[in-house]
Formats: sequence, C-alpha cells, structure tokens
Amino acid sequence: MATVMAKQARIHASTRTCRTIARRGNVRARAEPKRVQAATTATPVEWDQVAEKLDEASPLEIIDYALQTFGDEVAIAFSGAEDVAVIEYAHLTGRPFRVFSLDTGRLNPETYRLFDKVEKRYGIHIEYMFPDTAETEELVRTKGMFSFYEDGHQECCRIRKVRPLRRALRGLSAWITGQRKDQSPGTRAAVPVVQVDPVFDGKDGPGTLVKFNPVSNVTSAETWAFLRTMDVPVNELHSQGYDSIGCEPCTRPVLPNQHEREGRWWWEDATAKECGLHSGNVMDSAVDGAKEEAGDLYTSSNVAEVSKDEMEKMATSGADVSTMAVIYAPWCQFCQGLEPAYEEIAAQLQGTGVRVAKFRGDTERDFVAERFQLQTFPRIVFFPKAGAKEFVTYPSDRRDVENLMAFVKALE
Repeated sequence: MATVMAKQARIHASTRTCRTIARRGNVRARAEPKRVQAATTATPVEWDQVAEKLDEASPLEIIDYALQTFGDEVAIAFSGAEDVAVIEYAHLTGRPFRVFSLDTGRLNPETYRLFDKVEKRYGIHIEYMFPDTAETEELVRTKGMFSFYEDGHQECCRIRKVRPLRRALRGLSAWITGQRKDQSPGTRAAVPVVQVDPVFDGKDGPGTLVKFNPVSNVTSAETWAFLRTMDVPVNELHSQGYDSIGCEPCTRPVLPNQHEREGRWWWEDATAKECGLHSGNVMDSAVDGAKEEAGDLYTSSNVAEVSKDEMEKMATSGADVSTMAVIYAPWCQFCQGLEPAYEEIAAQLQGTGVRVAKFRGDTERDFVAERFQLQTFPRIVFFPKAGAKEFVTYPSDRRDVENLMAFVKALE
C-alpha cells in the first residue's frame, strides 16, 4: 500500500508541476543543452545505476533528464495513441524536443488527424519515417494487400515498421518511448525507466543507443487522468472502443474486460494475445514475478474447481452434468481479464443444469497440452453430459458474457 501511495503521490506531484509550468506560459527559450554521445557518456552498468536513481522520479523529471543530457540527439517515438502524453511532458520541460513517427501507409484516418493536431498544438514538425518503396511493392504485388491474415503479421511489420524504425534510430543517441509495464504484464513487467537498448543500434553502433521509458511505472488510468487534466488532444478512436491503436487492418475495438492488446492481430489468437503455455521461456523474470504475486482466479462459489482425474474422465467419457470449464493460469493477464465475465456467467447459469468450472493448467502443462492440445491460456471447453463424449473448445477470443452464453446454449 505504501508503494502504491508513493507512486500516486509522484504522479500527482508531476501533474501539479505541469499545471504550474503551464500557468507560467511554459515554453521559454533555453540555451541549447550540451549534447553527448551514449557511447562515451556511460557504460551499461552506469546506465543501470541511472535507472535505479530515476525509478522513483516523475515522467516529467525523466524526460527533462533525457532532453538535457542528449539534446537534439534524442527523439520521442510517437505512435498516434495515448503516448501523446510523452509529448506533453516534453513540452512542459520547456526544452526543444524532436518527435518521429512510423507512417506505415496503413494507419487509420483518425491517427493522421491526430498527427496534424499534435503538430499544430506544439509547433513541431513530426519526422515521419516511411517503409522502403521497393520492398513494399514487392510484398503487395507478390502476396496481396492482406497477406498478414494468412501467414502472420511479422513480415508486413518488418517491412513497414521495424526497418523504418531501425533507420530512424541509427541517427540518434537515445530515444523516448511510451511503453508502460501495465500494457502487457506478462512481457513488459521488466521495463526500466532507462536502459541501453538491447535490440536496436544508435548512431555510434551496437550497444550505444539509450532508451528512456518515462511512463513505465504509470498506469493507464493515471495516463488518462493526466491527458484530461492537461486537455491534450487524443486519437478519436479511443472514444470508439480502441485501446491499443496500430494499423487499420490490424486494429479493432475491444470489449469490456478484454485486455487492451486483444484489439491487435486477433486472428493470431494463439500466439499474439494469449499467455503461452511455455511463456516463461520468453521472459522468465517477468513471468516468475507475476506468478509469485498472482492470487487464484474465479474464486466465486458459483465456479467449481475440478481435479485432473475429473478433467480426464470428462474428456474421455463425458460429464455427469454438462460442464463449461476454463483451463487457466492465475498469472496470465488474459485469464485475469476473463474473470469478471466468467464469474458473471457462472452466476447466470446457476440452477440451469450447466456447471461452470475451472482447472489450473500451468501446474499440469504436459497433461493439458496432450489432452486438450493447449498451447496458450486461457482455454474454455464444454463437456456435454454423458452420452456425448466429444468436448468442444470455445473458438472465439470474444470472451464476454453474451458470447459465452450463446456458446453454452448452442451446445446444451
């Protein structure tokens, strides 16, 4: 509780500081800050020490440090979503700052309109990066406009996003992102406020690019409170149910209780938006930390806990009573997001002859992988009552009460 209160105090203090600066007229001319190179400023070990010192700092203080240290050799990466908060913080420092964005050629009209509003509000010119024309033409002419629906988004993203990003970063000594830990707890739980970039190279070669994540410790709710307080322009898509915003063909609104990342690449449900069966291989420290902190899920008295032996029996011989069961891992953010809807449908199905149950799968990984072909959490399955032996897997990533109820009624 003390940690939470301390973090909230830092956010409120930052907002008060922002208001004060804004009332003063803020953007005053300052001397050009001294520019230094990441390669000679500090070693990775020293940047670890800087990260430790700045971990308790406000986003405003972290961005001010970045701009003061790197001058025009640092730039803000802007996606056209709620990371506009980072631009507002940079503006409030009163220092000159650069912003770049990746125009993939497939963005929503609302995103382009936000770019225009941001440029006019802050008096800046966003440095747009575009994909290589020849590479894009070859991809589209060979595979069509929507090949990513068939063979995954990686190739298209590599051409339209990753390579242009690499080109942008090779001209910098540091960059500033809008990454937050709460965007994807299973994979972003280890996002320091500053680090030597482990993936991309800077202007001085490998291992020299410094990456600032000033809102790493800020929650989505705190970000939106700041945006509203400062009356910052935001993407119109947010008011239409879009939490995570990317390219138009790969972005859609999310439903209540769905995680914000479930609005991206939905056709790749098994790999892009769920927790992998062996996700610890991706980021052991983040997942292990989440496991240690996570309590159990679906604890309502309306949800029955079933054993491995019972799951085996229902899968092979049918159930004594029609049963819908979720195979879950308590640390998985998507299992956590499902909890309100799952407990609600359990309450609605009381007394109908359909049992709602749960089975913890991360402690029986070999069993659920072999018996239910499970590779990701959560997995919802329906076991008809004895006589119909085949269980049915819920096929959709729309895990709201209405769709789950339709699933049950179709099978009962």
